[in-house]
Amino acid sequence: MPQKLPESYALSKQLIQAMQLSAPIVALESAVITHGLPRPENLNLARDMEAVVKENGAVPATVALLEGRIRVGLSDSQLERLANLEKTRKISLRDVGIALNRGLSGGTTVAATLFVASQVGIRVFATGGIGGVHRGAPFDVSADLPQLGKTPVLVICAGAKAILDLPATREYLETQGVPVIGYQTEEFPAFYTRSSGLSVDERVETPEEAASIALAAWRAGLKSAILFVVPPPEEEALAADKMESAIQDAMMEAEKKDIHGGALTPFLLARVSKITEGESLRANLALLNNNAKIAAKAAAAMAASEKIGPF
Repeated sequence: MPQKLPESYALSKQLIQAMQLSAPIVALESAVITHGLPRPENLNLARDMEAVVKENGAVPATVALLEGRIRVGLSDSQLERLANLEKTRKISLRDVGIALNRGLSGGTTVAATLFVASQVGIRVFATGGIGGVHRGAPFDVSADLPQLGKTPVLVICAGAKAILDLPATREYLETQGVPVIGYQTEEFPAFYTRSSGLSVDERVETPEEAASIALAAWRAGLKSAILFVVPPPEEEALAADKMESAIQDAMMEAEKKDIHGGALTPFLLARVSKITEGESLRANLALLNNNAKIAAKAAAAMAASEKIGPF
């Protein structure tokens, strides 16, 4: 744990205690609560992910901004308040200073959560899918990708969101020097589906192996994240052709309505859920909880290893 954090940071008592004891900790993002899921699934999911992390031997640390402060480790009442806010901001890196200055509340994206986790010394982070390069707009690159290239955190996810240009996203990760480690798979998962036709850099069979690779890289002086990709549970995963058809329909509708920029991803995810009659939502919830489980095991393995040296 850093000796002194800026006043804008507020860590929960439970998190401070866990850090003092060198207990395993898993960071969780909150944009999925504020912008990724409908009510009441958003609050149920937030609670479920924290419970899964605890059940698997780690301490959950959900990251969010509440009333102009960076909160790391939310209480249940804070989770509930965040999930039910009528007006909230989706907070990426560019928004942090604005939100702090204006006293705003909002959910942190992968990029913002990565930054905060690294600042407070958390080295394992679970999310659903990372952002990436947008289809038909190679200049539209999520802030998640460059942040992954400069933040030494083990990120557990189900690949990148299927609505993105996955080959371009995979190439961008390579350019950033981010190793992609597959959990019991040699293929980069496509969020709702288990395969994409794209390869990973290395396959491992256990979360402990991924934690060991991360530690080896960071001890050698590398500064990038390690992307640990976990396919969605087989019983909830969608067929690739069905998913692609739903995405194409949703993208055509977004174009007709002139929806783009920050509003595009939430719109597409909501439309895909409706088109698939809720199947994509069920897959999303299942993979998020599964990622939390794998992350907790990786965090426990990392905590059991000798301490990481200075970065």
